[in-house]
Amino acid sequence: MITIIDYDAGNLKSVEKALIYIGEKPVVTSDASEILASDKIILPGVGAFGDAMNKLVDRGLDNIIKKAVDKGIPLLGICLGMQLLFDGSDETKGGVGGLSILPGRINRIPDDGIHKIPHMGWNSLDFAKETRLFRGINAGSYVYFVHSYYLEADNANDVAATTEYITHIHAAVERENVFGCQFHPEKSGEIGLNILRNFAAL
Repeated sequence: MITIIDYDAGNLKSVEKALIYIGEKPVVTSDASEILASDKIILPGVGAFGDAMNKLVDRGLDNIIKKAVDKGIPLLGICLGMQLLFDGSDETKGGVGGLSILPGRINRIPDDGIHKIPHMGWNSLDFAKETRLFRGINAGSYVYFVHSYYLEADNANDVAATTEYITHIHAAVERENVFGCQFHPEKSGEIGLNILRNFAAL
């Protein structure tokens, strides 16, 4: 069973529809017992880092997510959901802490006066290493991004894929049972569906 964590941070339906399309039967829930009984967990998200983190904390889901990771349940963060896995973000004034499941910071994409922010559109991926999440996916494949902030991971070994948009962006991560995509696999056509298939097959 794949559980999609519902914490009122958007993007649930498109992820759910994509999983159903590939033959899965996802459960959308904020119930702790259901999450901890899952085979796999997806943490989606769109919006502001601080607001999303507050919603997780208010529902006690921050600790539930950490317990699930400690149990070895595969966890996939998507877009803002990936950012929340890290130590914190500069998005909120003064900064705000994240889940600290992986070490790293979320920074604002620098404004070069040429490119638009948010970064919205298709960009190609370079792969930093062989990973389970991108098994069978060719380097240079295009996926769909919508974001104004980007990950700078502390540990290079955690980085699964990168892309370039004004700056060097850590576009995906993979460490043991923790996975993350800054882009939206559920909006990235057949490439994105194959990434979700890889996650479902873990």
